[in-house]
Amino acid sequence: MGLSFLPYGRQSIDEDDIAAVAAVLRGDWLTQGPAVEAFEHALAERTGAAHAVACANGTAALHLAFLALDLAPGEAVVVPAVTFLATASTVRHAGGEVAFADVDPDTGLMTAETAAAALARAEAAGWRVRALAPVHYAGQTADLDALGRLAAARGLTLVEDACHAIGSVDERGGGVQPVGNGAAGGMAAFSFHPVKTIAAGEGGAVTVDDAALAHRLKRLRNHGMLREPEDFADREAGFAAAGTPNPWYYEMAEPAFNYRLTDLQAALALSQLGKLDRFAGRRRHLVGLYGRALAPLGPLVRPLAHVPWCRPAWHLMVALIDFAAAGRERAAVMADLRARGIGTQVHYIPVHRQPFWVRRYGRLSLPGADAFYDRALSLPLFPAMADGDVDRVAAALAEVLGG
Repeated sequence: MGLSFLPYGRQSIDEDDIAAVAAVLRGDWLTQGPAVEAFEHALAERTGAAHAVACANGTAALHLAFLALDLAPGEAVVVPAVTFLATASTVRHAGGEVAFADVDPDTGLMTAETAAAALARAEAAGWRVRALAPVHYAGQTADLDALGRLAAARGLTLVEDACHAIGSVDERGGGVQPVGNGAAGGMAAFSFHPVKTIAAGEGGAVTVDDAALAHRLKRLRNHGMLREPEDFADREAGFAAAGTPNPWYYEMAEPAFNYRLTDLQAALALSQLGKLDRFAGRRRHLVGLYGRALAPLGPLVRPLAHVPWCRPAWHLMVALIDFAAAGRERAAVMADLRARGIGTQVHYIPVHRQPFWVRRYGRLSLPGADAFYDRALSLPLFPAMADGDVDRVAAALAEVLGG
């Protein structure tokens, strides 16, 4: 029997997850029911945030967060160039401009220094910067202490793209700060796509401490509708002659979207959330094994550099490979690995290179992002992998690189 194919990422679904979804199917609510609120409460408790607002996916979570900033024409958000398309595109969908920041070439993370440089470029372009949007790439947190000081000094909001980082914690100073707990202020956006640490099928959430902001986010995910009688602007239409609210009545405070999470997705996410520690621990263990297995291939191959302040719930296992020194093109390496039953991916093409943004802003020079992209290759990482699978991947990589 041949070896099984190892994708770069895959969900881990158990019978209790299936049972949780089946229970919703047997119940009265497929959407807009109690499972969503139960998941929101559990996620808020787990992250330490006062509020969690569940939504359709991680892109919706980012869009809701940027919509809540009420960006005006000529206002901008600083976004690292190494991220998925959504971090930047949702800023534009919310009406803002994107000030792309460079990243550390060995971690892929935006730093306070690269963010400050992007701020300066934005201001030179005549934009007013409203927020910093650090991406917790691969599960490692950006330096929120330094970025928080920059944001506070400049009156900016922090919108954390934590789509890779559910379960990651900041451990500096002897404390434990879960990602999304609101300690840095602002909002944090999460994704529960199947390749992430926990899965909802599709799903996302925004965590926030401000109650009024949480209320606004919930309104924005549901067409901008108001159903709370105390919020009605048209008192005559909203209330009966006796002063009781009309049971059918609602108002639209602002145009918005249908970004709701279904109860089916929420039930799966809630079940998976109970396994977060196990999943995160397994991912950390596998990344540790990769570090040892890839060591003989250095300096040609080395893992993503680790930051000292974070205990990540790793989403990606990124190897930085000097393809030029190996004399191999990355596409050929990926094809050769695939022929050996090993799936890989590249995370990510720097967003500032995308044709839309080049047409809008011209070609930007962000050497850290370019250097990171030129070497990045994501190797298989998911909880169901066996320890021996790591050795298999490392041996195959050595073979295809000629090591």
